[in-house]
Amino acid sequence: MRSQTLLAGRAPSGPISLMKRVYKYVLPEVRAELGRWRARANTIADPELRKQALDSMNAKQFHCEGGGVYAAANLERRQVLIPLIVALQTISDYLDNLCDRSTSLDPNDFRLLHQSMIDAVSPELSISNYYALREEQDDGGYLAALVEQCRASIAELPTYHLVQEHVVELVKLYGDLQVYKHITLEDREPALLSWWNQHSQRYPQLMWNEFAAATGSTLGMFMLFLAASDPLLDADQAASIRNHYFPSICGLHILLDYLIDQAEDRIGGDLNFCSYFDSQQMLDERMKMMVNAARKSADALPFGHFHRMIVEGLVALYLSDPKVKDQQDVRRTAKLLMKGSPWTRVFFWLNSHWIRKVM
Repeated sequence: MRSQTLLAGRAPSGPISLMKRVYKYVLPEVRAELGRWRARANTIADPELRKQALDSMNAKQFHCEGGGVYAAANLERRQVLIPLIVALQTISDYLDNLCDRSTSLDPNDFRLLHQSMIDAVSPELSISNYYALREEQDDGGYLAALVEQCRASIAELPTYHLVQEHVVELVKLYGDLQVYKHITLEDREPALLSWWNQHSQRYPQLMWNEFAAATGSTLGMFMLFLAASDPLLDADQAASIRNHYFPSICGLHILLDYLIDQAEDRIGGDLNFCSYFDSQQMLDERMKMMVNAARKSADALPFGHFHRMIVEGLVALYLSDPKVKDQQDVRRTAKLLMKGSPWTRVFFWLNSHWIRKVM
């Protein structure tokens, strides 16, 4: 994969320059986009749909802010990338709320809801009634408008045709996970294991829970959007990005999220993929493996320093979360994962002493 890309000369060179771009450009514009969608969500007629739309943005704003970091690598196209990333992530978070706090336990309902994400990245498909299998119906066109925003932004990406098959694949895997993790408790694990059996030969290095975690990340989709903003992108580069982001970087992303949520998930009785490791030692070993695999993948990509900052920033962001300090086992894992990486420690310091105070 050639390293001479248009984006290579535009990506930030280090943590400080990255954070300057994020705070000067990305966060204000992400928050403006979210403000626009909040205003639209406030007009939803159905009270349950309105509540879940607003709650998803209020509780998960940081998802859009984190995804927006990819626009920092091509500031000239951020007016395309930020609305696209925010719209797709907002669909994801909204549907997660609808399924997680659902009045339904129907997998067909969940599948139809997530068809909206496939349609959002597939401009050739027709928009349908995504609420057809549930009681709540009238969202005033909110979900369809999010889908249309994604399509409008995608139309501005010069090489989207080279990444579309990979984006759609990742979106479909994401939708599969959301269906299987939200069905009845007794059906959940058998469905997840059956699903894993369909993919296990392609990912022999993974355990089933690690694969499932990887499918829950939107980072690979966002990186492919960024890549498609480069008119010099070629098909080999697109495939390489997909293969380097999934499963290693995507898997690390979501396993870190589950790692720090272990205590609250035990209390709430919620699914947590870290709980499927046989011991704390196995969890530590597998998390270390995922960090190393993600670092290796990042370094193998063009302008690898940017992707490496994404990886180290993820580790630092999650492990500097206040939830960590009250979980002794997680603190030990955190020390292990940060060992030997100066960039992680830089991001950890920024998160602990600056970013979280500003946020």
